[in-house]
Amino acid sequence: MIDDVDDIAAFYNEDPRAESLRLALHQLERDLTWRYLDRYLPTSGSILEIGAATGAYSLELARRGYSVTAVDLSASLLEQATKRASEAGLDRLVRFVTADARDLSEITETGFDAVLMMGPLYHLVEEADRKAALAQALQRLQSGGLIFSSFLSRLGVLSDLMRNNPAWISDGVHVRSIVNRGRRPDGSPPGGFRGYFARASEIAPLHEAVGFQTITVAGVEPVIAADDQSFNNLEGQERRLWLDLLMEISTEPSIVGASRHLLYVGKAPA
Repeated sequence: MIDDVDDIAAFYNEDPRAESLRLALHQLERDLTWRYLDRYLPTSGSILEIGAATGAYSLELARRGYSVTAVDLSASLLEQATKRASEAGLDRLVRFVTADARDLSEITETGFDAVLMMGPLYHLVEEADRKAALAQALQRLQSGGLIFSSFLSRLGVLSDLMRNNPAWISDGVHVRSIVNRGRRPDGSPPGGFRGYFARASEIAPLHEAVGFQTITVAGVEPVIAADDQSFNNLEGQERRLWLDLLMEISTEPSIVGASRHLLYVGKAPA
């Protein structure tokens, strides 16, 4: 392993509720991701979720009848997930493991039908570490097994920065480092959110270099930029119809990179 990620674990351990609040805010990301899961997952089977956080995906998958192993770097996040599983009567259906995505030696099982990586890859700032995590996932998939992995878009995230931290633009060194390298400047002080922001064009080649076969790359927040509330306010048939349209255009090359969150779907070779 190259990079010390203790600061990332500490970031999530400090406030484990924040991840649940994030998904509650970014409802389009959540809803479109479920559309892709519903489209490609088998109707039953075993799922390994790496970066399970408080269990938003793991617990619902268990509720739907899948066998789930949920892994996260943050012990505090998994503590919350375990509590939620117990409250929902799902604690016997999900196995929780605290581990680094780059070293899943504690997960001795292979032959999973699918792997979800909804967070680790945008906290691994070194390409070698991202490949190591993907290789660990590939080793645990059955032939033809599926992977769903999430990324933060290097250019799509600018809408959030303009809205929530407009003064960021005044730090020229930081701006050029994010735009050109997808990460903080070297030597930046530790703490806070530290991640890697990917260009849409690099995501499929990254997976293919490890051995995955690409199915699709999608922007799971197409057209809304940082305007979450416009989608969050929709209800009933209007919400469903908008979701239908946004799903339809989510792989349109001209807008994929404008989404803050990107989703890769691929499979292990036969």
